[in-house]
Amino acid sequence: MASSPSIVWLRDDLRLADNPALSAAIERGGPTLVVYLLDEDSPGARPLGGASRWWLHGSLRSLADDLAALGGRLTLRRGAASDVIPSLVAETGAGAVYWNRRYGALRDVDAALKVSLRADGLVVESFGASLLHEPWKITSGSGDPYRVFTPFWRACLAAGDPRPPLPAPASIDGLAAAGDDLDDWHLLPTRPDWAAGLREAWTPGEAGALDRLERFIDEGLPLYHRRDEPGIEATSRLSPHLRFGELSPHQVWARVHGPLEPAAAANRAKFLSEIGWREFSYSILFHQPELATVNVRRDFDAFPWGEPDPAELEAWRRGTTGIPIVDAGMRQLWTSGWMHNRVRMIVASLLTKNLLIDWRVGEQWFWDTLVDADEASNAASWQWVAGSGADAAPYFRVFNPVLQAERFDPDRAYVRRWVPEVDGPEYPRPIVDLAASRIEALAAYEAVKAAKSAAR
Repeated sequence: MASSPSIVWLRDDLRLADNPALSAAIERGGPTLVVYLLDEDSPGARPLGGASRWWLHGSLRSLADDLAALGGRLTLRRGAASDVIPSLVAETGAGAVYWNRRYGALRDVDAALKVSLRADGLVVESFGASLLHEPWKITSGSGDPYRVFTPFWRACLAAGDPRPPLPAPASIDGLAAAGDDLDDWHLLPTRPDWAAGLREAWTPGEAGALDRLERFIDEGLPLYHRRDEPGIEATSRLSPHLRFGELSPHQVWARVHGPLEPAAAANRAKFLSEIGWREFSYSILFHQPELATVNVRRDFDAFPWGEPDPAELEAWRRGTTGIPIVDAGMRQLWTSGWMHNRVRMIVASLLTKNLLIDWRVGEQWFWDTLVDADEASNAASWQWVAGSGADAAPYFRVFNPVLQAERFDPDRAYVRRWVPEVDGPEYPRPIVDLAASRIEALAAYEAVKAAKSAAR
């Protein structure tokens, strides 16, 4: 019956505008229960890191306010989706459940729920909301997933413009159910409260996302051709908003194709190709849900990663390696929960290729400290730098952090901001010899080549 309640199950889509699941529920008519589950119990669920938990708290608080302004309510529940969603159906007498799709291991949970709820007579629909194109639709001529970015993105562009974003609802016939209090989830750090830098740098929520997009259009996009220079504000910083779905890529696509000043328009294609890398990462994840733990290139299973030296690993984490641009990046991460993309590649290269520490160690640290820790982009990017991933940087391409700094931070504006003691006597000596460790890394790579040859 159309008058029975609908449940909208939110996940990484914490917004009102361009939310197909929410739009479908409102179009169906009847009361709408909007629910968010903190699900760390379902098979394949990965608990959020500390910085992501901080962001989630702010995003849910903002969403609850936005829903209330339209007559809706946000219900919070905790537990495995296979238990909680059927319980909510029973409690509310819901006749329909809507959600927006996920693309990692948890999609198996969604598929099983869809089958069981439909068997009970419910309307159950899922929608594409977080990607421009569904991963199964962008394939090579042979029907296989792309393993190289350039032909993948060319195929995306050839697939035509994405759908236009949906408007936010004007009102919601909200339905409430018993739920948790957000503060009881203890998502915010307290002892100690290390989030001061995050609060200064970010405004979680849909309004903050839209504001960030407009500021980028006005200030960052005209400078985007200098995006590799970490000392200037030329990148979008939209990644955490996209990660939590406070903003959709359809909204970004539509806005960037809207009216732009000439300097910004000149950088449109390059910026959208970076959105394309996000799409590519999700395509990889869709076809390899264990992306955060398993090498895409299985021949890399033979790589002889060293046992991490605790002192070296801690120096890398805290930004005390004695290598200025690496230390600047790691301190930016520790303080703000974010790091410039060029610097992410540099610090990842140092860990995996100069210190010979398994990329999974670095991926886990970023998962815990990044506000934009994304299950696809984080893992795919670490594998790209390590040489084990799709379209990976060749292992012999070792980022020299000194040369990278000279090229992209020539006036040392970025380094001096985050490492003010860099020119003083207290700044430490490098923890690793860059030239010698590069030779050791290339020698280690011979084990991969030998294993690959032996397998033929």
